[in-house]
Amino acid sequence: MIDEVDDLLGEIGFDPSTSVLTYRQAQVLALRERDVSQAEIADELGTSRANVSSIEASGRENVQKARETIAFAEALRAPVRVRVPAGTDLYDVPQLVYEACDEQGVKVDYTAPDLMKVVSDAAGSAVSGRQISTPLVVGVTSDGMVRVRHQNED
Repeated sequence: MIDEVDDLLGEIGFDPSTSVLTYRQAQVLALRERDVSQAEIADELGTSRANVSSIEASGRENVQKARETIAFAEALRAPVRVRVPAGTDLYDVPQLVYEACDEQGVKVDYTAPDLMKVVSDAAGSAVSGRQISTPLVVGVTSDGMVRVRHQNED
């Protein structure tokens, strides 16, 4: 089991020196993705289930931080950033985005309903029904990718 995962990590080019994951975190996450139980992993690695649980939790937290860092970097690069204040109707967001994209010469490949879904899904609890309840920033990259971030209120 571990040999197979080690082969997989080598095959996909996992390098702990350039990753936010340790090698052990990568092993545990790869095994968990294959529905191997924490108890089975612990037996295979010669450690406790509690230790495997801790390694898995740390690995998942590191992956989430990496995703957040990428989203932040993409937001910085985005030539279009639309601030959507709390209280805005979700149905008004596509027009705000389209107008900002037109001003910057950026093409966004979403219909209004699709764009509303992207914003709503990415915003999570910041959208309640049709209303934006927490200020958002909708960024659009030069290749038309839409990124939604919660705006920090000062």
